[in-house]
Amino acid sequence: MPQAAEPSAHAEPASGTASGTASGTVRKKRRRIVVPLVLMVAIGGAAVLGATRPWEHRNSVAEQPTLGHDTVVVEKGALSSGIQVGGSLGYDAPTPVVAAGRGTFTALPDVGSVVKAGGRFYEVDGRPVVLMTGNRPLWRDLGSGVGDGPDVEQLKRNLIKLGHADGLGLAVDEKFTPGTVIAVKRWQKALGVKQTGKVALGSVVMLPRSAVRVHKVAAQLGSPLGATPVLNVSSTDLVAMVQPADNQLSRFKPNGKVVVKLAEGGTVNGRIRSLIRGGDSDEGGGGSGGSGDGRQKTSVTIVLDDQRQARQAGPSSVTVGVVGDTATDALIVPVTALLALDGGGYGVKVVDGTTDRLVKVRLGLVADAKAQITGNVRSGDRVVIPK
Repeated sequence: MPQAAEPSAHAEPASGTASGTASGTVRKKRRRIVVPLVLMVAIGGAAVLGATRPWEHRNSVAEQPTLGHDTVVVEKGALSSGIQVGGSLGYDAPTPVVAAGRGTFTALPDVGSVVKAGGRFYEVDGRPVVLMTGNRPLWRDLGSGVGDGPDVEQLKRNLIKLGHADGLGLAVDEKFTPGTVIAVKRWQKALGVKQTGKVALGSVVMLPRSAVRVHKVAAQLGSPLGATPVLNVSSTDLVAMVQPADNQLSRFKPNGKVVVKLAEGGTVNGRIRSLIRGGDSDEGGGGSGGSGDGRQKTSVTIVLDDQRQARQAGPSSVTVGVVGDTATDALIVPVTALLALDGGGYGVKVVDGTTDRLVKVRLGLVADAKAQITGNVRSGDRVVIPK
């Protein structure tokens, strides 16, 4: 009896057979699978589009839940447009001191030491050099018979202030009088040096401050006097110094108020004393090729109201806050919650249960990525932050 032939693996199914029916079923299943995939792609694309359009345009109320968003609470408080700039706390601009006359340094001060007017600054040939207050250095010996001059007036002013002219009726003028000789001898006696009544060139250093802090000592013991600075001195007061960016300079007004945050905590109020604008270090613009490599930053110096607190912190890094416009008792939201509306203006989407509604708002102060708003919004409402 002949055996039935096995069907070929490549045989085409006959039309209307069970195989054809199965094939049609497979195609239907494929179609059912493809359609949901297309929908998934479309929905995914819409979600991506929505996520990349946080400032979407709307002119009507949204009644359906927003896909893919965070929410934030509308806060009530104060908002300020002030800025903060990093800086440093240090002693005021160092000034070089050059020794006059001849001799050898036999004693020098320690860095950080404070010397007041009338005090010993350093020593030359075993004799003290004294600090006095004045705007110009001495350039000659001062004694009986010397011609009138502003250097004599400076000396007499110091002798009177230090108490060495008491009872002499010494006038503050440019004449070296017999009374001036007596006052000089009293001063020399207090120093423990020979009472000559004459002030030798190099025995006094005139500086415009009544007290200075030794910032740096450049001279060496045993070295001779020369034209180079002996040391650098600064004010005993600490100041805050910052170098703001060009787009921040308009915030730094003369005598403007600032708040200095100290590195170890606490704040000190201050006032803007000076602003020295930067410029090209290569005058005429040559050599740098306009690249800006030689450009110097603008420096701002701030005097502090409380030196006691500043000295406790010492030279350190600080943050300087410049006082700006302030809004108090304001409704505040992140600027990322604002939606640009068709026809102008802004709105926020307020979450209401499972839906959200678009509310048009008016903007007030904007600072630090936050905005003051007014409108049909209350403190405690939640608003949408699109992802």
